[in-house]
Amino acid sequence: MTTNIQAPRREYVDGATAIVRGAIDAGCTFFAGYPITPASGILMAMMRELPKVGGVAMQGEDEIASIGMCLGATMTGERSMTATSGPGISLYSENIGVAVMGEVPLVIVDVQRLGPATGGATTAAQGDVQFVRWGTAGGYPVIVLAPSSVPESYSLTVKAFELAERFRCPVFVLTDKEITMTLSAVDVDHYPTVDVPARVEKDKGVPYSWEPADAVEPMRHYGYGDAFRFTGSTHDEGGYITKNPAKVGALNEHLVAKIEDHRDEIEMVDTDLEAGAGTLILSYGVTAGSARAAVRRLRSGGVAVSGAVVQSLWPIPETALGSAFDGIGRIVVPELNMGLYRREIDRIAGDREVVGVNRIDGRLITVDEIMEAVR
Repeated sequence: MTTNIQAPRREYVDGATAIVRGAIDAGCTFFAGYPITPASGILMAMMRELPKVGGVAMQGEDEIASIGMCLGATMTGERSMTATSGPGISLYSENIGVAVMGEVPLVIVDVQRLGPATGGATTAAQGDVQFVRWGTAGGYPVIVLAPSSVPESYSLTVKAFELAERFRCPVFVLTDKEITMTLSAVDVDHYPTVDVPARVEKDKGVPYSWEPADAVEPMRHYGYGDAFRFTGSTHDEGGYITKNPAKVGALNEHLVAKIEDHRDEIEMVDTDLEAGAGTLILSYGVTAGSARAAVRRLRSGGVAVSGAVVQSLWPIPETALGSAFDGIGRIVVPELNMGLYRREIDRIAGDREVVGVNRIDGRLITVDEIMEAVR
């Protein structure tokens, strides 16, 4: 008897390719960026692939122009994405604030490299964790997703577009040099089927509304019908600059509430919990590979340990992590920085011990280093 067994379909692919596929499948129609290692592969791939589906991809004269193009394209009805690295995020800062104030849905990919300043252009790091959250004026919340593999580079890019449209805000895909530039063998079937809702638009009325505070108004059909205003300044529901305390307060409370009051729609944590475990290994991004391997090896050696990989870094997924912390006395947090996310875990961990495993020398954290911290 002959049995027909279909072998899994596999490909050799990097994270940049997965991000580009995710963006196109999510309906991205416009991309602008400026070459910067290690994000240049995304720019090159978008310029090659996006025109094939009727979209526009272009290289701006610099980073400031590139994100400005994305804001303008979005406000005329396109779904837009840009990609850069840490030095580029520095230049993006003002226009990120414009996206927050103007409630512009935009996906921003930050492929982290070792900083500060020019730093190590081809060196792995996770130094932008706090930067993307607090790198613009005002301190208003943004959404930050962090893929830990090539398949997640695809799925979280798709999710970023969905969240950007849902909450009318910039959403970061915070990845790193290793995941974006390293080729991996991936099962093609691991890419999920995507179904991103169409943009909700309206043809008339004021472009903004803040009642109730957490509600998100459908976008005006920009470029059609009667004219209306767009500004990066504090404004009223019509987009006109105002200093009326009631209007100012309502706007700014809305910018917070529309994200903070909907954490349950944003939180994503991949947990691997074991009954009786006293230690939790909590990771994100590229360090999750070593963290998952450490959990498997410790368990095979008879050590009860749990794992959690945070996929939505900001807002902090406090509900999901609170459940993972149940019964845990020690939390180990490996990071390619000096503990930027560990300080957030310290804040919500109560009286639990929080231990960091850190490297800033350009090398990845090893499985043995994490296991030693657990022991």
